[in-house]
Amino acid sequence: MHIGGAPEDTICAIATPIGEGGIGVVRISGIGALSVAEQCVRLRSHQPLALVPSHSLHLADILAPPISSESHTSGSTNAQLKDQIIDEGLVVYMKGPRSFTAEDVVEIHSHGNGVVLGRICEACIAAGARLAQPGEFTKRAFLNGRLDLSQAEAILDTIKAKSDAALKIAQRHLRGELGQQVDRLRGHLLGILAHLEAGIDFVEEEIAFIGRDEVIASLQRALDEIHAMLSTAERGRVLREGARVVIMGRPNVGKSSLLNILLREDRAIVSNVPGTTRDVIEETVVWDGLMITLVDTAGLRETSDRVEQEGMRRTRAARDHADLVLHVCDATEVNEGDGYEIVAPVRGEQNIVLLNKTDLVGPVTVEHLVGLVRHSTNCRVLPISVRTGEGLEELQEIIRSSLSQGSLESGEGVGVTNVRHRLALERAGSSLREALDATVRGIQPECVAVDLRGAADFLGEITGVITSDEVLEQIFSEFCIGK
Repeated sequence: MHIGGAPEDTICAIATPIGEGGIGVVRISGIGALSVAEQCVRLRSHQPLALVPSHSLHLADILAPPISSESHTSGSTNAQLKDQIIDEGLVVYMKGPRSFTAEDVVEIHSHGNGVVLGRICEACIAAGARLAQPGEFTKRAFLNGRLDLSQAEAILDTIKAKSDAALKIAQRHLRGELGQQVDRLRGHLLGILAHLEAGIDFVEEEIAFIGRDEVIASLQRALDEIHAMLSTAERGRVLREGARVVIMGRPNVGKSSLLNILLREDRAIVSNVPGTTRDVIEETVVWDGLMITLVDTAGLRETSDRVEQEGMRRTRAARDHADLVLHVCDATEVNEGDGYEIVAPVRGEQNIVLLNKTDLVGPVTVEHLVGLVRHSTNCRVLPISVRTGEGLEELQEIIRSSLSQGSLESGEGVGVTNVRHRLALERAGSSLREALDATVRGIQPECVAVDLRGAADFLGEITGVITSDEVLEQIFSEFCIGK
């Protein structure tokens, strides 16, 4: 068995999820893919695999080692072949560069049994292949120019998408829309850079290249485009990773009941005994294509119980990492004396104060309490009743709209969903601002050119035009073996 990661190696791996299934696929890629496959399969048509049309499926017996060249001849007995047969299946040969990796690829489609697929991989390894490393097929597709780096990352996003919205964005990136937008912007900056450097090189020739005002306008347009892309980053992160909505408040205010009704199942224990919930409970729902993790937490109160204290510590930790906090109050307990204390943990217009149990107080009282709470917080205040369902439909709509903040699924630009892309855009924007400021202040074009080159390089990191082996290893290590 070959070890290491040389690009000239022929690699193989199971390309379908581990477990039982109707079909399993073993993928072979590399310069020796055809040679390896010819030692592991025998077409029922008795044709050599090398002579069949590319990209066509053929019924075959899948054979275990040892297999010599004589094994495919008429001299082989039926008994010998039967002993070697692992399974029957379909084989497809895809001649490079018309394949996923842009190399010669052979896929063996067998029954989806882990033992069968493992034996097929062993046969491929005995025939001269080595087991692929995580993400190595996709990495080869990138290195061979089949994909840019943003498209390679979009493959992983497609595999891991938890909602329709996340899948749509991943597919747009996979089609190259993000890479095309970044390449166009980078090309624009390199065009300005070329004019600046030409002016520097031929300063004595009295040739007019690009005017200062034109440079300023061009840099400002590029900076505006970067800002527009960055404005989608938070929404993109929520689409890619999902949103965390934390339900918190004092004990026995209806937090667990609210969780259950939002989930439409009895997930959390509901009791009149304060402090029933002592740990963080998480469940996931998908609303309008957006994955939301609802988090029920331990009630906040003074206590000497060490277990309950730990629960409250976890509550505060969950709050600090939330995209949205629902702070539940008991309408029957809110009064002039403790209203400030109840809502004190909640800050920020994004969060929501829920005045629960409004069915136990009159409408006039509810209006008064809502006004009281609004005086002590800048959060949205919503009266609800978990028992009667009052206000819950409006609550769900508020949650969806608070987390959505616009759509990334249409429009001229492409949304940013990846942290690496966001950081590269931020660095590019910073360099571009330096270049723009220097141009406005009349600083020598040599200094402007340095910042402009930096901005172009940071954009190049998104598509992989400029990158390091360390970054590549980090990205592709997140993939599974076989992809």
